[in-house]
Order: sequence, then C-alpha cells, then structure tokens
Amino acid sequence: MKHILITGSTDGIGKLTALKLAKEGNTVYLNGRSEAKVNKVVAEIKEASNNPNIKGFISDFSDLNAVKQLAIQIKNEVPSLDILINNAGIFKTAAVKTKDGLDIRMAVNYLAPYILTENIVPVLEKGTATRIVNLSSAAQSSVKKGILTGDVAINASDAYAQSKLALTMWSFHFAKQHPNITTIAVNPGSLLNTKMAKEAYGQHWSPAEKGVNILYDLATSDVYKDATGKYFDNDKGETIGRFSPAHPDAYDETKIDTLLEITSEIVNK
Repeated sequence: MKHILITGSTDGIGKLTALKLAKEGNTVYLNGRSEAKVNKVVAEIKEASNNPNIKGFISDFSDLNAVKQLAIQIKNEVPSLDILINNAGIFKTAAVKTKDGLDIRMAVNYLAPYILTENIVPVLEKGTATRIVNLSSAAQSSVKKGILTGDVAINASDAYAQSKLALTMWSFHFAKQHPNITTIAVNPGSLLNTKMAKEAYGQHWSPAEKGVNILYDLATSDVYKDATGKYFDNDKGETIGRFSPAHPDAYDETKIDTLLEITSEIVNK
C-alpha cells in the first residue's frame, strides 16, 4: 500500500497511470486545474478500481502562487508520500504567458514541479523507499535566461524543449541533494496517443499505454530502486526503453548552478 501523488492526472498518461496504481489498492492523490474535472476523475477512478482511497487536489500550475498553496495543503493533509510523479505538462496553449509574465510552458513544465517538490520534501522523506519520477521529453534544448524569466518570447516547441531540459537538470541536482529519495527523469515516449500529442502534431506513433507502463515500472519496480539521478529514454528499444545520456547540459554543474540561481530568484519574488 503506497501513497502516491500524480500531477496532471485528469487525462492522458497521468490519468491512466493513476487508474493502474489505484487498482492495486494504493492511496492515490490526483491533481488538475479544474475542480469539476478533478472531482469527475476521482469518482471515475474510485468506481473503476473499487478503491475508495482516491483524493483530488486542485491547482493551476501556470500560477506559481497556487502551486505554493498546493504544497502547503499537501503538507497539512498528506502524512507521507512514497511516490511523486511530476506528470503535469503543456505544449500548445492559447495563452503563451502566465499572469506573472512567464512563458507558460516554462512555468507549468519546470517551475511548478520544482516548487511543488522542493516544498514537500518533508512529506516525501516520511515515505518508504520514496521515488520521484519527473516527466522529461526527447525534446531538450539549452535553457536561455530570457526564456526562463519570461523576458524573451519564442515558439512553443523551443520553449517546451527548454522547459523539459530545465526539469531534467534540476532532477539530477535534486537526486544528489536527496540521496535517500530515488529521483528519475523519463522521456515516456515520443508522440504517444494523448491529447497533448494530438493538439500539437495531429498524430501519434505509439499507444498511451507505452508511457503508462514505463511510469508505473519506474515508480514501483525493484529494478529501478537504485536508479537515482538517471534519465530513462522510452524511445530506445523495441518494447521498453533504457537509461541513456540526457542532454549534455544536464551534466554541466556550472549551467545547473546558473539555472538554479535564476529559478530561485523567480520563485522567491
């Protein structure tokens, strides 16, 4: 019986992974930005899994203050977490900036999971053999300061790739800072059959289950219990991927330090 939080779990691979874990009798905390949708999915998963231990948390990840509030709520209401899957992410959106003037992809895909995770470390440390799975991507490109701070605007795919590399860089740093927590970054598979891929590209290469299965395995299987600070690429291999090198910047201490300094300035504003 594990206690599991999955962000962005009202659709896509987040929802399917939540259902799979709920069917095994775990306590699963869902998260989404719409109260109506969160409540609907909580009810759906309770019924489909015959598991009453499903709870929803509402938070809009494009609002960093709302993410800080979510972290406080989790610290108050969740005694311990054994698994955190930072799955929430966006690519194509109508709005490109948050209300604070940040690039929306950088806010949702990197700054929000950074804030949430760093603020609930005490809850994670109470877990048993705690694991964090951070959803990266095959798309990773060097993080530019102006994109991180919202002072420069670029196209969706470049901002997305930078946000996913930022997440991976921080993931590796976090793994070193917290050796008692297994922290893994994963590309769950390119162009899975999800809403995000359809909206962005209008097509898919692989079924969503490919992503679900790797998230489930990385979060629960003994095979991965010591794989902290690594990057798993689910595009490699026929049926299941393998650990592979991430973007070179993810191993560059100077670039990681710079990223974290700017991140700290942004989130502490």
